[in-house]
Amino acid sequence: MTGEDKAPRTERGRRTLRALLDAARAEFGEKGFHDSSVVSITSRAGVALGSFYTYFDSKESLFRALVSDMSGQVRDYVAPVLAGEGDQIDAEGRALAAFLSFARQHKEIYRIIDEAEFVASDAWQTHYGTTVDRIFDRLKAAEARGEIGGPVDEAQAWAIMGMNVFLGLRYGVLGEERDVGEIADVVNAMLRFGLGRQAGR
Repeated sequence: MTGEDKAPRTERGRRTLRALLDAARAEFGEKGFHDSSVVSITSRAGVALGSFYTYFDSKESLFRALVSDMSGQVRDYVAPVLAGEGDQIDAEGRALAAFLSFARQHKEIYRIIDEAEFVASDAWQTHYGTTVDRIFDRLKAAEARGEIGGPVDEAQAWAIMGMNVFLGLRYGVLGEERDVGEIADVVNAMLRFGLGRQAGR
């Protein structure tokens, strides 16, 4: 995230790093990368300017770390709901509902990830690549269990991720007028018809 040589080694250091990442999320989310500054981020975090350079070399390295951090937060927020009852299509519905809830709480993720394509393209590619890999692995495991038809294709994982991203934009950022469970049910019906039908269900 910050480079092994700059990773915090104490609890105080971890708190400082967390404060910087949280402040950066708010600052970049409100102003965008180019209109934000290290000084404004450290001020928002309540951290001395010198402490910033203990963990980051530049505003760009902080932004890159933030993209990785937010990607990890999404993963950790969604992961617990995947182990519930039902098959993999049910699990994908729960994952979508969890992501919509996350997007409503962290609307700034859309601005930050969009900017990352130009500011930190490696982190941007990793964010989407690892997300697709997780979905693809879940689909392949579901195929092996006989829950969905095969052969499973990577394009299906990209399609599911794409739906989730734009549903989060529509029902997380642009409006919150619908229940996340209701949205997940609508999408789940579409997934079950498409993926479940291949298995003769």
